[in-house]
Amino acid sequence: MNYVGRWLWGLVMAATLSCATTKPTASNGSADAAGRTARPTAPVITPDSSLRGQVVFLNARARYVVVNFPVGRMAAPGQVLNVYRRDLKVGEVRVDTWRRDDNVVADLIAGEAQPGDEVREW
Repeated sequence: MNYVGRWLWGLVMAATLSCATTKPTASNGSADAAGRTARPTAPVITPDSSLRGQVVFLNARARYVVVNFPVGRMAAPGQVLNVYRRDLKVGEVRVDTWRRDDNVVADLIAGEAQPGDEVREW
């Protein structure tokens, strides 16, 4: 091997060895004062436990609706809930004491409602 070939071979070997001896860094590249890299934190996932129901019946003359809630989650009597249609607030209802299975009667106190509208706490 000639002089230039040896020089190139040495350069390639030096580059390979220098890459193999470096420490891996954290994905965000931050390090504390001692030189330790910070571990990325895992995202916190919390379930949506808000109260949601759906308007299944409307009596416009008497201004009340029947709201269906999922099994196990029921609105309390006197609780005020918001009525949403396509994510726009269109009214408010106050839950009455009348209930059967997973359906409750609620008085329409503001705005309007239609069957299929979503009823929720916020």
